[in-house]
Amino acid sequence: MTALSVNVNKIAVLRNSRGHALPDPVIAARVAMQAGCHGITVHPRPDQRHIRADDVPRIAAELASSNAAASRAGASLVEYNIEGNPFAPARGSYPGYVELVRAARPAQATLVPDGDAQLTSDHGFDLARDAERLRPLVRELKSIGCRVSLFVDAGVDDVERAAEIGADRIEIYTEPYANAFADGDFARALDDCVRTAERARAAGLGVNAGHDLDQRNLGALVRAIPFLAEVSIGHALIGEAIYDGLAATVRNYLAILAQATAAR
Repeated sequence: MTALSVNVNKIAVLRNSRGHALPDPVIAARVAMQAGCHGITVHPRPDQRHIRADDVPRIAAELASSNAAASRAGASLVEYNIEGNPFAPARGSYPGYVELVRAARPAQATLVPDGDAQLTSDHGFDLARDAERLRPLVRELKSIGCRVSLFVDAGVDDVERAAEIGADRIEIYTEPYANAFADGDFARALDDCVRTAERARAAGLGVNAGHDLDQRNLGALVRAIPFLAEVSIGHALIGEAIYDGLAATVRNYLAILAQATAAR
């Protein structure tokens, strides 16, 4: 089954709006794990607008504790995925992306070309331009023990470069697909995702997907890409959880993934 990684950034946004400790993204991660998710994602940015640098090790400790208990019980382990711009320099209490990863040692490091001016991630890497800058960073992150995934646009024409520089996976940026799905005419956008995924798999890469996926559009994507390894979902999931509860919403997503898997 395609793995579900729950992004808890929006919990931190709500906390930061009051300047206090609650709601705590660590507790949100715990609830999501108890509900059965396969991973927890965070995306700390240098301006620390949501997940802060000090949240990263706290969530790592929560996952370590949960995974130790799961290991004793013979249950599946939950992966930690840390997203971020590897080119962003250290600033104030933000030590830099690679240093955060080095300290937390997540299962997966997802590299995203975002900047402070972006409200959220809105494009993938230009691999023709960025590949050689990324190469030593990919090597360094893999030496730490992380699987490395690169954020790419659906329809990119040189996805094979990700494999050439040593990445393990790509993450397809799915906002264009989600927008097309909402408009009711998504065949072309979905085809872009599928073609990119197939080319990545042919190059030896695993395939993840994320951005604006929700309970309405997720099933069609997973059925179209039966080898999709992981989806990372935060904004929609947390928004839906306001109405239905976090644990129930996580279970709803897991049911969609299971049903899409069964339909392959």
